[in-house]
Amino acid sequence: MVKAQGFHIGVFGGLAAYNGDLVEKIFPKKVTNGAIGLTVSFEISDQIMLRAGGTYAVIGGIDRLSDNVDARARNLSFETSITEFSLLGEYYLLNLNEKIYSPYLFAGAAVFQFNPYVYTGSKQKIFLNPLGTEGQGLAGYPDRKPYNLTQLAIPFGGGIKLAVTDQLRIGFEGGLRKLFTDYLDDVSTNYIDETDLLTGKGQLAVDISYRGDEVAGGSLIYPVKGYQRGSPKRKDIYYFAGIHLTYKLGGGGGGLTGSKNRTGCPVNVY
Repeated sequence: MVKAQGFHIGVFGGLAAYNGDLVEKIFPKKVTNGAIGLTVSFEISDQIMLRAGGTYAVIGGIDRLSDNVDARARNLSFETSITEFSLLGEYYLLNLNEKIYSPYLFAGAAVFQFNPYVYTGSKQKIFLNPLGTEGQGLAGYPDRKPYNLTQLAIPFGGGIKLAVTDQLRIGFEGGLRKLFTDYLDDVSTNYIDETDLLTGKGQLAVDISYRGDEVAGGSLIYPVKGYQRGSPKRKDIYYFAGIHLTYKLGGGGGGLTGSKNRTGCPVNVY
């Protein structure tokens, strides 16, 4: 059975969050933010769609909100905007040209931009990448390469979509992004030598790399070289969940003789 193909334009709105060295909970209350996006989809067949989209969100993490005592003592934080462009394939378990709803899965590729920053006690906004807080770019640490602010990701997820009319559909979906960087939050491995960081990047880099001295009762001494700051085993991810509303351009697609409408009754085409 062949169905008419067509384009769908859409808008996504929902929530965004991250998990990594600073956050372990799913959609933590105080650092979950909004996400918004636009999409264009092409109906390859009744159950397969190709979807291109752009999404904008802000994510972050704050150690002082953690339930972990060691994390609170570390006292790190970050925030970053995320601008993502993705190309996804969607597979629907049921035919939405015949059914009122269908579960669906999606996966694909994405490129995103980020630029983590933090606020000092005086509310000054400091971008973290140039500081090399873990020795990135310093000659004495050849394994610590500066991280690029434009990265690739693998998006995947799923949801359920309702066919409100022949042209209007509403989906409830959630999706994860597998990343190829562990520096979304600017935290990944161990502290380097304080003198090396001071000489190579300056006092601000030292102050931002270790902020345990800003906590009441915290140590005023910068950690020794090699002391754990983050964990490369705990890879960063970000994720969205929300509503995807789409509208099919042009008229609703028709089927060949013997196709069915959403009630399951045969529809003859003359």
